[in-house]
Amino acid sequence: MTALTPAADSTTDEVDRAVRAAAEAFETTSRTDESIRASWLRTIADRLDARADKLIEIADEETALGLPRLTGEFARTTAQLRLFARVLDEGSYLEATIDHPNPDATPPIPDLRRVLRPIGPVAVFAASNFPFAFSVAGGDTASALAVGCPVIVKAHPGHPLTSKATASVVTDALVDAGAPASAFALVSGFDAGLALVDHSGVRAVAFTGSVPGGRALLDRVTARPDPIPFYGELGAVNPVIITPASDAARGDEHAAGLAASFQLGVGQFCTKPGLVFVPLGSTVERHLPALLRAQPRMLTSTIAEGFARGVQRVTAVPGVEVLASEATGPTVAVVDAATLLAHADVLLEEVFGPFTLLVRVDAPETLTTALRSLPGALTATLHHEPGENVENLVATMSGFAGRVLFGGWPTGVAVSWAQHHGGPWPSTNTQFTSVGATAVRRFQRPIAFQDAPADLLPLALREENPLGIPRRVDGQLLLR
Repeated sequence: MTALTPAADSTTDEVDRAVRAAAEAFETTSRTDESIRASWLRTIADRLDARADKLIEIADEETALGLPRLTGEFARTTAQLRLFARVLDEGSYLEATIDHPNPDATPPIPDLRRVLRPIGPVAVFAASNFPFAFSVAGGDTASALAVGCPVIVKAHPGHPLTSKATASVVTDALVDAGAPASAFALVSGFDAGLALVDHSGVRAVAFTGSVPGGRALLDRVTARPDPIPFYGELGAVNPVIITPASDAARGDEHAAGLAASFQLGVGQFCTKPGLVFVPLGSTVERHLPALLRAQPRMLTSTIAEGFARGVQRVTAVPGVEVLASEATGPTVAVVDAATLLAHADVLLEEVFGPFTLLVRVDAPETLTTALRSLPGALTATLHHEPGENVENLVATMSGFAGRVLFGGWPTGVAVSWAQHHGGPWPSTNTQFTSVGATAVRRFQRPIAFQDAPADLLPLALREENPLGIPRRVDGQLLLR
């Protein structure tokens, strides 16, 4: 085991100094060329890769997530740093737009040039369930640094040693790459998190966690004298629909896939399928009980206690039947659609952990009615067979989910240009994504320049396009 000791809780004075230093660093980071910021991200990724074995060892001792899972998550973490470097290289993230003067328009158009610029220092709240990919060097940190925003991370108490060790690598990498030393900082402790949210120098907050925690921070941000953006990735039941035809054709396969998905990482995934619509007498319902497996401990005692309360809350509802339960936690319950609707306030609240609720559906109209009652979700998954008419189902699913899957299972979130990881409340509180290339948009704001002298324009808006980036000029998209 490493000789690291957890960092002591940060004082409010330490938080104040970190934010003030970040604001000073912003004067540099906001004016740094894209190619240089891209080199910062690549340097962080390279340094993390060089320390992978040790960092994964520390994380495994703290979280018990296992070396295979953590190795994959670590690779995702450095890959997303490199993705954001490519986003900077490509340049369309700036949304550079030019309208040349047109005195004949109604009203007349002056010379207008619009671009996105970084918003300022960002507070990032690390997640419990991803000690790398949604933590100190995770996607929030990477996307904020990419656009030129300094970052102050509030460490999660579930993996303090991992946080401290990762932060040391990130800090050294940034300094060695030529970034301001105060472009990144780590603070610890509940009170430090509140001080971050309240600090006038913080211009946006990114959070991954529970609905109650996110709601409390959202309310606190809103109550500031100067409210700022809050980007919360919160909770979802992530419904799955298995049509009668698909259950008949591949029910055993679906049962195996569902069992693997809802128990993955002890069910501690925000995309875990927590609600599964199946036909009466389904093969999935028959096969699933035999597929529960013993699980390691959950990430923290708080999460384990919350899981136990959640299972008790759901299974106490009249009409809910426990179909199967394993001593280490995995539980499957079943209910009919009428009971789901009658107790939606309880049954549609996320149970974070290895639990899933099957909903028996007796007719297509029953399914439609139930789907229309669902809250916002990160994902919705459909298993159907070729030739089935599912257009109306897909339209309904698209209305409440941020990502609609056809086949497969939602506990896998690719980091790519087209990814969207978000959805209506309570899955998130905004229309933005926390995963994928467009995650950078959270930490930018638009600014337009009117009749500006050429030498005072940002490079992205100069007539000759010195950056060679895609731009929209007089309404026409020009790739270069």
